[in-house]
Amino acid sequence: MSSLSRELVFLILQFLDEEKFKDTVHKLEQESGFFFNLRYFEEMVTNGEWDEVEKYLSGFTKVDDNRYSMKIFFEIRKQKYLEALDKRDRTKAVEILVKDLKVFSAFNEELFKEITHLLTLENFRENEQLSKYGDTKSARGIMLAELKKLIEANPLFRDKLQFPTLKNSRLRTLINQSLNWQHQLCKNPRPNPDIKTLFVDHSCGQPNGARAPSPVTNPLMSAVPKAGGFPPLGAHGPFQPTPAALPTSLAGWMANPTPVPHPVASAGPIGLTAPNNAAAILKRPRTPPTNNPALDYQSADSEHVLKRSRPFAMPDEVSHTNNTHCSCSQLDLPDDLCLLLQQVNNLPVTILPVPYAGQTHGQSSYSLDDLPKTVVMTLSQGSAVKSMDFHPAQQILLLVGTNIGDIMVWEVGSGEKIAHKAFKVWDLSACSMPLQASLANDYTVSVNRVVWSPDGALFGVAYSKHIVHIYSYHGGDDLRNRLEIEAHAGSVNDIAFSYPNKQLSVVTCGEDRVIKVWDAASGAKQHTFEGHEAPVYSICPHHKENIQFIFSTATDGKIKAWLYDNMGSRVDYNAPGQSSTTMQYSADGTRLFSCGTNKEGESFLVEWNESEGAVKRTYFGLGKRSVGVVQF
Repeated sequence: MSSLSRELVFLILQFLDEEKFKDTVHKLEQESGFFFNLRYFEEMVTNGEWDEVEKYLSGFTKVDDNRYSMKIFFEIRKQKYLEALDKRDRTKAVEILVKDLKVFSAFNEELFKEITHLLTLENFRENEQLSKYGDTKSARGIMLAELKKLIEANPLFRDKLQFPTLKNSRLRTLINQSLNWQHQLCKNPRPNPDIKTLFVDHSCGQPNGARAPSPVTNPLMSAVPKAGGFPPLGAHGPFQPTPAALPTSLAGWMANPTPVPHPVASAGPIGLTAPNNAAAILKRPRTPPTNNPALDYQSADSEHVLKRSRPFAMPDEVSHTNNTHCSCSQLDLPDDLCLLLQQVNNLPVTILPVPYAGQTHGQSSYSLDDLPKTVVMTLSQGSAVKSMDFHPAQQILLLVGTNIGDIMVWEVGSGEKIAHKAFKVWDLSACSMPLQASLANDYTVSVNRVVWSPDGALFGVAYSKHIVHIYSYHGGDDLRNRLEIEAHAGSVNDIAFSYPNKQLSVVTCGEDRVIKVWDAASGAKQHTFEGHEAPVYSICPHHKENIQFIFSTATDGKIKAWLYDNMGSRVDYNAPGQSSTTMQYSADGTRLFSCGTNKEGESFLVEWNESEGAVKRTYFGLGKRSVGVVQF
C-alpha cells in the first residue's frame, strides 16, 4: 500500500473515533495493521476478553513470528489457563491446554508437561513457581505490564504504537478544502453555497458559469462556519464569511500529543513464573490511560471545548459547607461564596485539587486539610431547592429558587429569610394560548434557574413553563417586578446576563432548542440562535479581547458557540461523554471548566485550553452512575 493510502487509513481511523464507531475503528486497526491501540488492548486484557485479545493481536503478529510474539501469546494463554484452574473449571482448563497451549510443547516439552501437571493439584499455588500468584485482578495487572514491554520491544510493532499527530477532524478539513477549491472555479462564487452531496463534484449550476482557478489562497478556509452551511461536516464547514475577528477561545480547536518513550523489555524464555519486577509493578501507581497521548486518538471528543447551572433536584435544605463537586479554589471564588454550595440529589461530595498556571503539574498550592469540610449552618427551606446564587457584591445574601416556584433571599449570617415571592403570572392576558391552557390545567411551576445581574441590581428567574421573570432588588425585602417575558415554548432551562454592545441583556435557552437574547430594560427580543437538535441545557455568556460570545450546551452533549450577529454557531463539538454539560469560567475569566453527566450516569470534569479548543486537564474521582447531573 502506498504512503498516501496508508495516511488515508489514519484519517479514516480518526474520523471513526470522532464519530464513536468504536467497533469499526478497532476492526480497521486490526485489518490494516497500521496502528496498535495499546489502550484498547489494555482494556481487553484487564476485562479478560481473551478471544478478542488474540483476534486483535492476529492483525499484527502470529505465534511463531519471533520470540517476542511467542512469549506474548504464551503469557495470555497461560493466564487464561490459570484462571480456569482457579475457578475449579477443569473441563475448561483441559480445553485450553489442548487447543491453546499444546503448540508450545514443540519449543519446550518439559514446560508443557509441568503445565499439564497443574491439573492434578487441588490448588495450582502448590507449585513453587506459582506460590505467589494472587487474585485474578492483580495477576492480570502483572501480566499486562509484561505484555506492554514485550509489545514495545517487538520489531513487528515498531512505528505502530504512536498515532500520527493530526489536527482535529483532518478528513473533514481536507474535504472542505476540496469543496472550496471547486467553488472557486465558479464564475461568481457565493459566500454560502448550497452543498447537497459529496457523491459528485460540486458545481455552481448554469447561472454562475465557470472560470479558471484563482492562484490566490482562498481566505474562506480560515473563516468560522455558519450553522446550516454544509452540516454533514460539523464544525469545519466551508465558505463562511468572517464578520469579526474571533477571540482565541473560539479560533483554535487542535492539539499535538507528545511521543512516549518505551521501556526496555526482555523476551526471555517462556515459563510459569511472573515477571521479576512484579512487586514493583503492583506498588507503582498506575497512570489513567487517557493521560497517555500515545494510546489515544486525537478526536473532537477527547479534545474539545462553559456558568453555573441548575441542578435537576436538590435536597429540601440548603447546607452551609464547601464540600462540593469542584473546589472553590479552582474557580477563585471568595471565601463568603464558598460557605454555601449546592449538592445534587445527595450525591457524594468530591474535593478535586487544581494546580494554577506556573505550578509544576501534580503540585498543589494547598493541602486538602486546608479545605473546610464541616457543615456550620443549615437553612430550612421547606421545599426542594432547584437553584441558588450569591449576590455579587453583598455575598452574605443568597438567592434561592424551589421546585414549587418560590423565590427568596436569605441573609446567611443570621440565617434569616428576608424576602419571599411565590410564583404568579403577572399578566395572564398577555400569555400565549398554549401557556394559558397549560396553567389552567396545572398552575404549579418549578424554578429552573435563579441568577443575579453582574451589579446585583436585578435578578432573573427561569421557570419550567415558558416564562422568565426579571426582578429589581432594592435591599431588605424590597423585590419589585421588572419584566415578565414568555421566552420559550416549554421549559426555560437556563438564564444569564451579558453585556453585548455595552448594554445589559438577558440570555435564555429552553426546551424548544433555541437560545434568545433580550433587552434587560425593555424586554425586547434582540437575537434568536437556532441550530441545536436537542433541548438547550445550559448557556455561558463571556467576553474575550472585546468580543462577546455565548457557549451553549444541549442535552445530547453538543456544544455550540455564538456571536451576537445572527450568523449561526461558530463551534460544534461533543462534550466529554456526550453529557448534559455546564460550562463556567473562573472568577478572573482566564480559565474555562465544564462538568456534566451523560445518560449512563457517568460524570466528567475537565479544564479547557481555549486557544486550542482541547481538553487541557481531566479530573478523575467523580462517582460513576450518578442519579442526577453533576454541578458546579
